[in-house]
Amino acid sequence: MTDEGQGRAPGAGLVTIGAFARLSRLSAKALRRYDELGLLAPALVDPVNGYRYYDPAQARTARLVAWLRRIGMPLARITRVIALEPGAAAAEIRAYWAQVEAETAARRDLAAFLIDQLSTEDVMTQVGTLGIRYAAGTDTGAVRETNQDAAYAGARLLAVADGFGAGGAGASTAAIEALKPVALGGVPAGELLNRLHDAAEQAARAVRDAVAASGGGEPQESGTTLTAMVWTGSQLGLVHIGDSRAYLLRDGELFRITHDHSLVQSMIDDGSLTEEEAFSHPQRAMLLKVLAGGGPYGSGPDLDVRDARPGDRYLLCSDGLSAVVEGTDLARVLAAADGPGTAVRELVALAGAAGAPDNVACAVADVVEL
Repeated sequence: MTDEGQGRAPGAGLVTIGAFARLSRLSAKALRRYDELGLLAPALVDPVNGYRYYDPAQARTARLVAWLRRIGMPLARITRVIALEPGAAAAEIRAYWAQVEAETAARRDLAAFLIDQLSTEDVMTQVGTLGIRYAAGTDTGAVRETNQDAAYAGARLLAVADGFGAGGAGASTAAIEALKPVALGGVPAGELLNRLHDAAEQAARAVRDAVAASGGGEPQESGTTLTAMVWTGSQLGLVHIGDSRAYLLRDGELFRITHDHSLVQSMIDDGSLTEEEAFSHPQRAMLLKVLAGGGPYGSGPDLDVRDARPGDRYLLCSDGLSAVVEGTDLARVLAAADGPGTAVRELVALAGAAGAPDNVACAVADVVEL
């Protein structure tokens, strides 16, 4: 009497699941699970007894699946990776791991913030003594026929969103509109993280609804980036997904405070691409995380909290600005402008002078003492 692990395989070259388990150094249980998940189908399944038989050439794929599972890669992404040629599969794994490291860094920052908040009761109950001056604007640019970017600046909220696909314009507007009630009336510093999480979920739902209402193609093909800051009076809470950006000009020096969720950024992170090469890379617009009509693509938005200082100037912008204007020029204009409104106008003009191949959106805010 034989079982699935010991029976003789029909057909030349095929082996039983037991023999293949030994060959691939995986358990038969794991192989059955991979089959059930659609990750690794047997070469043949006996129609009478249901026994699985494998081609020895599948051992390499089986081991790759096992290693990808071990590093935590989601099943859907593993399915894509094992269908690629080796070079493309390596690039996909590189991009995934860069994303994991970026998300780990964001979680580390949040953990540090929580430790600081919980260690000092005074910080949790701090009353804001600062305010912001603000301005925002968008421009269609010189090439696009429609404007899918959206921008907003108010006493409690700064936001930019860059829509894409047939429902992109509605998606970008919906994402920002969903944040306004969260910021309305102010957010206590101790509640900021919870409010940011709620805001991100509301924005994701709003984008799905807006894309569904537009009726434009597959839901996953339309969506938006989102970079927004909620003001508490002493701190700024950040919600970020995609490749729109937030910058801080402090003491004359410009810092980028968001991490692009894009393929080229993942290549910069792993050292395979320089910042200079990324600036003109043909795939710089390929995003790894967005708010899409079919739900968030990739994991959800990054959340962060930043302490504000008098004299800080913040810039939020879509890639219609950051993709064509270098950081040194952004810093120069931001440092010289006499107010947020002037900064917005001059930044849009900079994008125009660079050809404005895409829509442009930006919001600028100055932190001032009350």
